[in-house]
Amino acid sequence: MSENSASGLDVPGALSDPLSELLRRGARGLIEKAVEAELQLLLEQYANVTDLSGRKAVVRNGFLPEREVLTALGPVAVRVPKVRDRSGSGVKFNSAIVPPYVRKARRVEAALPWLYLRGISTGDMQEALTVLLGEDAKGLSPAVVSRLKAQWSEDYLAWNRRDLSGDRYVYVWADGIYSALRGEDDRRCLLVLIGVNEQGEKRLLALEDGYRESKASWLGVIQDLQGRGLKDAPQLAVGDGALGFWAALDEAWPQTRCQRCWVHKTANVLNEIPKSIQGKAKAGLHEIWMAETKAQAEKAFDRFVKGYGAKYPKAVECLKKDRAALLAFYDFPAEHWTHIRTSNPIESTFATIRHRTTRTKNCVSRSTLLGLVFQLALAAQKSWRRLDGFKLLPDVVKGVRFQDGIAVVEPPDEIGEEQQRIAA
Repeated sequence: MSENSASGLDVPGALSDPLSELLRRGARGLIEKAVEAELQLLLEQYANVTDLSGRKAVVRNGFLPEREVLTALGPVAVRVPKVRDRSGSGVKFNSAIVPPYVRKARRVEAALPWLYLRGISTGDMQEALTVLLGEDAKGLSPAVVSRLKAQWSEDYLAWNRRDLSGDRYVYVWADGIYSALRGEDDRRCLLVLIGVNEQGEKRLLALEDGYRESKASWLGVIQDLQGRGLKDAPQLAVGDGALGFWAALDEAWPQTRCQRCWVHKTANVLNEIPKSIQGKAKAGLHEIWMAETKAQAEKAFDRFVKGYGAKYPKAVECLKKDRAALLAFYDFPAEHWTHIRTSNPIESTFATIRHRTTRTKNCVSRSTLLGLVFQLALAAQKSWRRLDGFKLLPDVVKGVRFQDGIAVVEPPDEIGEEQQRIAA
């Protein structure tokens, strides 16, 4: 079977026809130019942000591996650029034109969730897919699409009832994604938990409907996980300032440490400071969470409070109230700091979903939204990289003490040693 046939495409002579080859090259150029324009917008957004050495914090850093995108002309190879964030705040470039989860699809279903987030209704799906798949899309009737949507919902419900008795998660990231549909209450949101297991693998742990990230909603999510066998509480939970999650955490997992997201906190603090000095203030905040030791971070924290407290008390109070939770990461392995200082694992994965749900208001119901978000999250999960320094996770679980990111070797118990000598 030819590659085009296996992909569901019917493009006779696609490899040998010089005109088709020329058109594919043109399509590749257009796609790459559009993606390059997206990248330039991101770089301009962070053009004034520098690291502690004065260098630009966000710079381009080569390309991701080349991959193919299906078009009516056949597979078109494209390269998506990537960026490097020297500040460690987790800035990444995700193209909206060629999102991470749109790959070389061999099934029509693989493109459907993405099209829904683009605002394509069931009735228009066949026409939209014709652009991607050519004549092969003609069999995709509204009835077929409806059955696929029902299957998404069934897959989600089955996943949401899975047994968790053999699972253990060391860290979890929490966030809420607001997505009102068809005139629904705008306080409805999707509650998301991503966890990392002892092998350093990130997994979608929970995806539930909630009400304004309330304590009751988050408590229901955690208690459901416990009811399905998740007995061990995570060592650390990372999230923004949503009070509902932290209140639920205190009740359901009281022994779990709290780490507030530095990206969210920075944005909240800067909102209380005039734009003319936000760059300087942001550099001051970076000095805190980029410090090598907790003592240095405490000093930088005090400098910020002293420098901005008189003129901008709201900004300083926003920072001070979460001081302990903002610096909790110093008590965990330094190799993990990049992962646990922010809720980036959720932000980067659900960025497209967060920005596209407004386009789906007339396309999907609440249950369908859960199903398609679940499908996209599972696709994204395949590309999540393992936690740096994952071999240290068992030490975290065992309760090994870390100071400034380094494991502390506890002195021997002198009384215990004497007792052992006498017994011998």
